[in-house]
This record gives sequence, C-alpha cells and structure tokens, in this order.
Amino acid sequence: MTVLASGSKGNATVIVAGSTRILVDAGVSCRELMKRMVQVGEDPEALDAILITHEHVDHVTGLSVLARRLKIPVFFTESTHRAWVRMVTPRSTMSYAKWLERVQREKEARAEAVAAQGAEWSHPGLETRDAGHADLALAAAADLSVAVDEEVVAPKVKADPAFLPAVEYFRAGHGFSIGEIDISPFTIPHDAADPCGFVFHARSESIRMGIATDLGYVPPNVKMALKGLDVLLLESNHDLEMLKDGPYPWSVKQRVLSRVGHLSNAAAAEFLLRDYDGGAHTIVLGHLSAKNNLPELARLAAEEAIGERMGLLGNRVLLAAQDVPLEPISL
Repeated sequence: MTVLASGSKGNATVIVAGSTRILVDAGVSCRELMKRMVQVGEDPEALDAILITHEHVDHVTGLSVLARRLKIPVFFTESTHRAWVRMVTPRSTMSYAKWLERVQREKEARAEAVAAQGAEWSHPGLETRDAGHADLALAAAADLSVAVDEEVVAPKVKADPAFLPAVEYFRAGHGFSIGEIDISPFTIPHDAADPCGFVFHARSESIRMGIATDLGYVPPNVKMALKGLDVLLLESNHDLEMLKDGPYPWSVKQRVLSRVGHLSNAAAAEFLLRDYDGGAHTIVLGHLSAKNNLPELARLAAEEAIGERMGLLGNRVLLAAQDVPLEPISL
C-alpha cells in the first residue's frame, strides 16, 4: 500500500500484489498523480484499474484525464457512476422569462426566413415563362447566391467530460477480483450516493489491506470488515474541540460531525480501543483535516487507544499527508 495523497484536497492510494496494480481514488490532478507515483517508484503505465470509493471531488479530480490517458477501466458502484456523470456534465438552467424570450426570438427568425424565401421566389429575374429567358434567370440566381467555393467549417463538438475507456460496476457486499487481488467492498456511512470502503486480499501472499475513510461513525458492518487485516488505512479527520472552535461555518461543522460526515480522532480511537482486533502490522491515519486537526493529536489518540498492543514490529502508527506521498508499506 502506498498512500499518494490523503486529505480534504485530494485522496489516492496504490494497492499492489504481484503484477496487479490498482489506484484507489484519483483525487488530485493526473499530472500530480503520475508525478507522485514516480516519486515512490511506481510506474503509472503499469496500473491495471482505478477503483472509486465515492464521487466527491477530493476523490475524483484527476479521474477522467488519468483513465483516458492510461486507457484503463474504472470501477464504480452504479449509483456512484451516475452521480459522477451528473457532477461532471455541464448543466444550464433557464428562467421562465428567459425561455419566453428565446421562443419569441425563434418565432421571429422563422418568420424572417419565410419572408426571405418568398421574396426570392418573386424576384423578377427568376421569371422563366419561356426558354428565351433561361439565361436571364440563371444570371439573376447567380447574383443572389452565396459563393459556394468558400470552405464550410463544421462546428466543433465538445468532448464528453464523462467519457471513460471502460466502466465496470460492483456492489457493496459482493466481492470481485482484479488480477491477483480479491476485493471486498463494504458500505460506509457518508453523504454520497453509494460510498464504499474496501478490503484487498492478495491471494498469493495471503495479505489483507483495508481502507476505511470518509465515514461519520463505525457501524457494525465496518467493524466486521476490518478484522484480520495486515494494514489498515483509517480516517482520523478532526479534533472535536478544534472543529468546534475552528473557522468553518456552523452548517459545515454540523455536516462533519454528523453520522454521514467524518471520523474524529476520538471516534477512531474508540474503534481501535474497543473493536480493533490488534493484528495489523501498520495502522495509517488518513484524511486529516488541515484546519481542524494536528498530526500529533491524531497520533496520540490512536497510540493511547492501542496501548500495550503496540510492539516493536506490529501496530506501528503512520500519518498520511496531503502534500507528499507516504513511503510504500511492503509486507
């Protein structure tokens, strides 16, 4: 597992097993994603697929450009794909008054076209009552016509912003495989269309890695999914007091604190204390807020919760950053 970016400005993680490489989310630009992959020794051209947790901007910013450039499939739930398409497809709204104006303009344009056509057919030069006037009619028609030698340029058609080389659907609770990796998606509580976390099982090495971020709380299905892991990427988004005293509008604070918002340091610590089975080699704390958290606070809460479970080689706690990739976690 290599966390390329984690936070409110963009999220992306590479999962590798054998010859299979999967990018989970593409929340920063295509250029930045490829740059960070090279920094950690990963070849972007070797990616097999992109897997999307949900459609929020900090998880899909570079998605379409990267997928088209690398010509690789993107895996969504069907609801997430539809929400993403609606989000990236330009939409225009029109008031009733504007609509009436447009209808009136179109009506006037049609009337002018009809009048112009009538005037053309009544032009004296086009009266050809007998063959003797044919030359005059042709000359008059030539005078009225527009030069046909000019090149006609077809209007440019805008590229479809929702176009992807290939789309594959999965459903939460139904496992599937990409290459050498078995994937178990599970539903998470977040204010998106159909958000999911994932457990990745490398069959050849019998290694399991889990990703659970962007969740307002840890429900029973998530607790069950996150058992028996070797590496866990867990959200530790905010410190409760910093969020309450911070610069966000109250409506945003309510969203973050809600059961479809983000996991606090205290909530992450509660999970680690009461429901975590203690078996992971590494716990990565991710999606830390830049304005409502401090890395030291997130780490302290997690380490106090784990307590005596921490050993020399097991249960080490790492912090994923927004601006720089984390060193690859290899098992």
